[in-house]
Amino acid sequence: MKLSIIVPAFNEEKILSESLAAIRAAMTAFEEAELIVCDNNSTDRTAAIAREAGASVVLEPVNQISRARNTGARAAGGDWLVFVDADSFPSRELFLDMKEVIAKGNCLAGGATVTFGDTTLAAKVAVSGWNAMSRLCRWAAGSFIFCEARAFREVGGFSEELYAAEEIELFQRLKRRARQERRSIVILDRHPLLSSDRRVRLSGWRMVLRQGGLALVTGGRSLHTRKGCQPWYDGRR
Repeated sequence: MKLSIIVPAFNEEKILSESLAAIRAAMTAFEEAELIVCDNNSTDRTAAIAREAGASVVLEPVNQISRARNTGARAAGGDWLVFVDADSFPSRELFLDMKEVIAKGNCLAGGATVTFGDTTLAAKVAVSGWNAMSRLCRWAAGSFIFCEARAFREVGGFSEELYAAEEIELFQRLKRRARQERRSIVILDRHPLLSSDRRVRLSGWRMVLRQGGLALVTGGRSLHTRKGCQPWYDGRR
C-alpha cells in the first residue's frame, strides 16, 4: 500500500520547513509514501522550501484551497490520499493509528480530532466543540483528511465551487459512498493532530464568528465566494 501526503500551501515560508519535518517523521509509519506540496501561487519561498525538504511540488495558479488539494491529488500515485494543512504537525503515532484503521479494510475515509496545543481558553473551548461535532457527524477537519484514492476520485474530490467548508461537503458525499459500500468513516482521537490557531489570532474571534454567521444567514451562499470567506484568503500568515 502506497500513501500520498498532499500539503496545500500558499505563502507558507514561515512555517513550512517545520510542518514538513513533522510530516516526514510521521511518514516513517508507512513502508511506501510520497510527499506532494501544491504551491497555490505563492509569492514567497514556499515552493523552494518544499523542494529543499524533498517534496514533489506542483502548481495550482488559482488561489483556492479546494483547487490546491485537487491539483495535489491529481499528481498523487498512492492507494490512499492524506491531506495535511501546511500549519499542522501530525505525529508518527497518529499515522500509526491511521495505518491500523486502513489495514482492517472496512474504512473508506477519515480524519482526526484536533488540538491547538498551548492556546487561549476560548480557542480550547472552540476546538473541543469542533471535535465533538466531528466525532458525532463523522466530519474530518480539513487540516487532516485520509481517503481511499479510488473513492476520492469517484466522488469527484473537493468541490471547487466552495471557498470554505469544502471538507464538510466532501464528507457528506463520502458518507453516502461508505453506506453504499458498507464501509466506515473513522475519526481518530487517541493522538490528536497538532494544528495552529493562527487564523483566530490573526483575524480575531469576532471576524471568525461573523463569517460563520454570514454563512448561516445566506444559507451557505457566502461559502461560494472569496469575499464571503475573507479570513481564509486575506494572505496573512
